[in-house]
Amino acid sequence: MMLRTIVAAVLALDALTCAAAEPDRKPNVVFILTDNQGAWTLGCYGNPDVRTPHIDRLAAEGMRFDRAFSSNAVCSPTRATFLSGLIPSQHGVHCFLDGKYMMGPEAYDTLAEFRTLPKILAEDGYVCGLTGKWHLGANLTPQEGFRYWITMVHGGTGEFYDLPVIENGEVRKEPKYATDLWTEHAVRFIRENKDRPFFLYLAYNGPYSLGRLLLNPARNRHREYYEDKPLLSFHRDAMHPWLYNNKEYLNNMVSIRRVAAETSGVDDGVGEVMATIEELGLDEDTLVVYAADQGWMGGTNGIWGMGDHTRPMGAFDGMMRIPLIFRHTGRISPGTTSDLMVSNYDFLPSVLSYLGMADKLEGARPVSPGRDFSPVLLGREIPWENEVYYEMEYVRAIRTDRHKYVRRPEGPFELYDLEADPNEKFNLYGQPSHAAIQAELKERLDAFVARHADPKYDLYRGGTSKATLLTHRDELRAKPKAKPKAKAAAKQ
Repeated sequence: MMLRTIVAAVLALDALTCAAAEPDRKPNVVFILTDNQGAWTLGCYGNPDVRTPHIDRLAAEGMRFDRAFSSNAVCSPTRATFLSGLIPSQHGVHCFLDGKYMMGPEAYDTLAEFRTLPKILAEDGYVCGLTGKWHLGANLTPQEGFRYWITMVHGGTGEFYDLPVIENGEVRKEPKYATDLWTEHAVRFIRENKDRPFFLYLAYNGPYSLGRLLLNPARNRHREYYEDKPLLSFHRDAMHPWLYNNKEYLNNMVSIRRVAAETSGVDDGVGEVMATIEELGLDEDTLVVYAADQGWMGGTNGIWGMGDHTRPMGAFDGMMRIPLIFRHTGRISPGTTSDLMVSNYDFLPSVLSYLGMADKLEGARPVSPGRDFSPVLLGREIPWENEVYYEMEYVRAIRTDRHKYVRRPEGPFELYDLEADPNEKFNLYGQPSHAAIQAELKERLDAFVARHADPKYDLYRGGTSKATLLTHRDELRAKPKAKPKAKAAAKQ
């Protein structure tokens, strides 16, 4: 009896010694990114019409940023910024990428020259997986440290069923609802890697909120619920004179209900992912972040869409405001909010710092303009300048607590007092009463760009872009077509 007691004690002591010697597990990271979604479409951001109980629960169990912004208004540049911490005039992706860069002889990874989140985490022992939309080039094979890889062939979404997808290096049509497909693979990835640190990039191509699909009712499980709902949170307004695309969706109930149904479809997926994390006992081991690639306007000020859907290209708040939620049980206090103005270029340095890996960006070039807001996630106050910057091709803007200044090389220029005019209907540019703030904001915008832009990708200084610019396409459309030359008279 005495011998068995001694042996049991020794084994117990040995187990405790091994546990003490074993380093703390690195937190898993689940980054859920949606496609074309304004924060205002979610219940946790005050929407009374669209059902998003799982995303709302995520916010209730973590921290919600109420003033998060995207530094661009289309998908490829914003995704590049999230993963690299760089702005378009640093990473060179100023607009969405053409299909020729996705597959074929011209395909290449537009982030290959930079230090990115998946690269850094893979180097530190994380297994990295992508399920969903990539749209940053060379889609056929895993990029940037990812080992698990299922993605779309294209950047845009024509429909959510029969979508061409890439899996195991092969292209096939997927009959399943795309939102469910990405969720299914996310759950599989988590289960397969539950015993080691993982980074899951779950990049939904929903709710999307664009394209001809909006002229058709949803086909997912939420269609019936929304069929008779007025959805008054989608503003009805006279068409803005700058609206260039999407005119047929503005004030269209089929389109409005379709967006609501696809938003709820994404919410279902978030619920499944969170249920899996809970089932596997990974709540305290996993940082979950929910965000959108850029904002989206669903009728406010007579605009439907993003910055590329107006002419001149826009920089309205609705195009920039995104949801941003962080949840980590046991570390981030539940039910908290932050009123800091943060941008997607702040995401990378903040996540790395939260993980204790801030040093991983040391020596990286170019230097991210991003700031570290991670102490706020842990309940600490930090000094913070409430200003964010925006760059959509040649359109540049600075947004502060109260004002926004927008510049284009040849105009129009814009200045808004967002306290008095939150929907940006009254342009104050050139008003003598606002000359001082106009000059100050111009100086701050110029200084930011001069400090951070890489001349190679600075369009104002003759730099190039990795994307085909809509600006150039517009110029080509505007050029009068040359008249065909008369055939030379036949020689006698």
